[in-house]
Amino acid sequence: MNWFEEGNKYLMPNYSRFPVSFERGEGVYLYDDKGKEYLDMLAGIAVNILGYNHPLITETICKQAKEIIHISNLFYIKPQIELAKRLVKSSVCDKAFFCNSGAEANEAAIKLVRKYFRDRGENRYEIITFKGGFHGRTLAALSATATPEYQKGFEPLVEGFTYAEFNNTDSVLENINEKTAAIMLEIIQGEGGVNPAEKDFLEEIQSICNERGILLVIDEVQTGIGRTGKLFAYQHFGLSPDIITLAKGLGGGIPIGAVLAKKEVADSFSPGTHGSTFGGNYLSTAVAKEIVDFVNREEFLNDVYRKGEYLKERLKLEFGYQVKGIGLMVGMELPEDMSVKEVVKKSLEHGLVVGMAGKNTLRFVPPLIINEEHIDEAVDILKKVIK
Repeated sequence: MNWFEEGNKYLMPNYSRFPVSFERGEGVYLYDDKGKEYLDMLAGIAVNILGYNHPLITETICKQAKEIIHISNLFYIKPQIELAKRLVKSSVCDKAFFCNSGAEANEAAIKLVRKYFRDRGENRYEIITFKGGFHGRTLAALSATATPEYQKGFEPLVEGFTYAEFNNTDSVLENINEKTAAIMLEIIQGEGGVNPAEKDFLEEIQSICNERGILLVIDEVQTGIGRTGKLFAYQHFGLSPDIITLAKGLGGGIPIGAVLAKKEVADSFSPGTHGSTFGGNYLSTAVAKEIVDFVNREEFLNDVYRKGEYLKERLKLEFGYQVKGIGLMVGMELPEDMSVKEVVKKSLEHGLVVGMAGKNTLRFVPPLIINEEHIDEAVDILKKVIK
């Protein structure tokens, strides 16, 4: 059977897929249906942070599946509570809500911002987001995503969003008015091209929020759970967000999203105001709990940061292009006359999985368990492809 033809026949055409079908994975390597080996430097787009077939994940899945997978949030779910406690104790927040994806987490955060100010009797609902940012594909999250090509065809968008220039405080100030409720941003813009926020900019945003009673929402869907060498990327800059959104690496491949919030804000989600049928079920939270325990160790996080620095230095040394990012969230800007998609395609042919971001950025978000030998292998393959 030709699975590519079958896929094109029966699946909606909303993805541009490469003609490869993986059958299994081990560690940081994937194997296709012909047995060919690939070094994975994309990790399912920053999801598979412990790689493939990691015993911590597979054993937890098997154990939990034999007991109970799902019941409902009408009842207390022990691993959900344990996961919430871990995330709260490791952050500046006080309460957690669980859903199934990053888009759902950001959708919930947007609703929480609006509900918080409605509860206070204030007509504040506008959220400032940033050009180059990405917050998801549901309608409100898409409206928060200031990228016209993603929004085209889905108008009218949800009102209440204004778009500022990233790393430009003056642009933020120009967008603030009496209806401004929150500023929502990524510490590193992932889909926009792996663009890190500047330290001074983040400190100024925090001051603006504190002085004007504006909520600070940090989208950590891609940067969270150890990706940058801290459990949360905001911790590199001493920020104190009112709301944090998580997904991707939190489940290591099991669908899960989360919203963390300070108590005063979180309390606006009173019974009946928001929910998620599958959110925070036994299986997803049992796995996520183990992942957080595994990742949230000082030696592990320091090692992630160190390996990220090694990756950046190797890329700079070999290619001389601009390299950016924090920890193991790295982007390399290619020359304008070089097709990023073609580099990704040729890399795949040579057994290397990498990604694209923005207009001309090669994206590296590998499993956090890679080592220097894997990085050297990836760079060697890229040398063949690019040079």
